[in-house]
Amino acid sequence: MRKASLIQFARQVIKSSSSNCRFFSSSPSNNKLFVAGLSWSVDEKSLKEAFSSFGKVSEVRIMYDKDSGRSRGFGFVNFSSEDEAGSAKDAMDGKAFLGRPLKVSFALDRVNREAMSTRHSNKGTTFSHSR
Repeated sequence: MRKASLIQFARQVIKSSSSNCRFFSSSPSNNKLFVAGLSWSVDEKSLKEAFSSFGKVSEVRIMYDKDSGRSRGFGFVNFSSEDEAGSAKDAMDGKAFLGRPLKVSFALDRVNREAMSTRHSNKGTTFSHSR
């Protein structure tokens, strides 16, 4: 696909209404931050300490691989207010934390968590939502 057609496609996706989005809402959760670029040595306590200088941190959650138990390199930090989350996002995005630069943005809320099922046919695999 050419670059121009990819850009046009992206613009169409952005213009589509949020009701057509199946998995994520279009508006960010104003007090929940997505934090990527975490070192494997980061734990929830150290992440909370790093962000608590910007306000009251209500929850910290690092995502771990279910098989290895190792950090997947990202997590979420919840603040008690939108202003605190915005200050933390602005201050911590791009900052080095335990030797790695962080990527911080507002988290997107999951709208629909339907299970996907696969159906095999002689024409290939098709995916459908199970209800």
